[in-house]
Amino acid sequence: MKKKALALLMATAMSATMLAGCGSDGGNTTADNAASTDDSTTATDDGAAQDATDDGAEAPAADKVYNIGICQLLEHPALDEATRGFEQALTDLLGEGNVNISFQNAQGEQTNCATICTQFVTDDVDLILANATSPLQAAAAATNTIPILGTSITDYATALDIADWTGATGTNVSGTSDLAPLEEQEKMLVELFPDVQKVGILYCSAEANSKYQADVVKGCLEADGIAYEEYTAADSNEIQSVVTSACESCDVLYIPTDNTLAAATEAVNNVALPAGVPIIAGEEGICSGCGVATLSISYYDIGYTAGEMAYDILVNGADITTMDVKYAPQVTKKYNASICEQLGITIPDDYEAISAE
Repeated sequence: MKKKALALLMATAMSATMLAGCGSDGGNTTADNAASTDDSTTATDDGAAQDATDDGAEAPAADKVYNIGICQLLEHPALDEATRGFEQALTDLLGEGNVNISFQNAQGEQTNCATICTQFVTDDVDLILANATSPLQAAAAATNTIPILGTSITDYATALDIADWTGATGTNVSGTSDLAPLEEQEKMLVELFPDVQKVGILYCSAEANSKYQADVVKGCLEADGIAYEEYTAADSNEIQSVVTSACESCDVLYIPTDNTLAAATEAVNNVALPAGVPIIAGEEGICSGCGVATLSISYYDIGYTAGEMAYDILVNGADITTMDVKYAPQVTKKYNASICEQLGITIPDDYEAISAE
């Protein structure tokens, strides 16, 4: 009897152990899978966090496509380079598959800028790049909600009529500036032409930023006791006659960063070069067409910086209303070797020749 009881007790214990073992395996499998899933998720999250840390920004969603409209005032080497830099930055940061760019050339017409920017708003693009002042003004008039980044803008306060400029617009507009140190440009003029008697300041009267630059340079010339006279053209049709008048009474001309003059350098050069009047230019594109020297920025660089700002807004949620306008990190003394040779002008060694293309 004792043996039967002992056998029955052992069988019961073995059955309980087997059941417990089965229950334990099943429970542990589920728990292990859950733990594995959690560990995998954690590892993925950690990896993404690490990637974000390494890249300096959160990676865009793989299925997100950003629609961006670019309004460029006209075709010109400087503006073209700014657009190229902007597009390259977006490609580098977002990837080709994550950005859809609509590029529109306004052909130098303010009315075209307005039409293009209005269409961008109708299309509900994610961001607008305004390349030059007229597109910036048109975009700002078209929307106060869609982020607008400018590039190739000389002075945002002047362009947007902001009286109390602090570095940021406080609106849906920010971007990069093409403003080179105007005081340094005037010093360059004096360095190259120490015996200058009268400087002709030539620009388009329709461009507010050009007048801003002219006013600064006028102040510098006055401080150095150098006479000057302003010569303004309302549009491209007046350039030849205005340049002719300037060359008749001035021994050096200064042309600031000006889109109208930039598109007409051949017409300017056809008058100034035969007259033997050298031109100091506000940017490299104008200098390569009709100038002898410039203190120039890289338009590609300011375009690229605008692209980085776009990424920060679109992906990281940066507040454009508080984003300070950014400026070119460096400027370079450059000269036009061909025109300098024809005019018999010797350029100091610290100037860099503009590459002939």
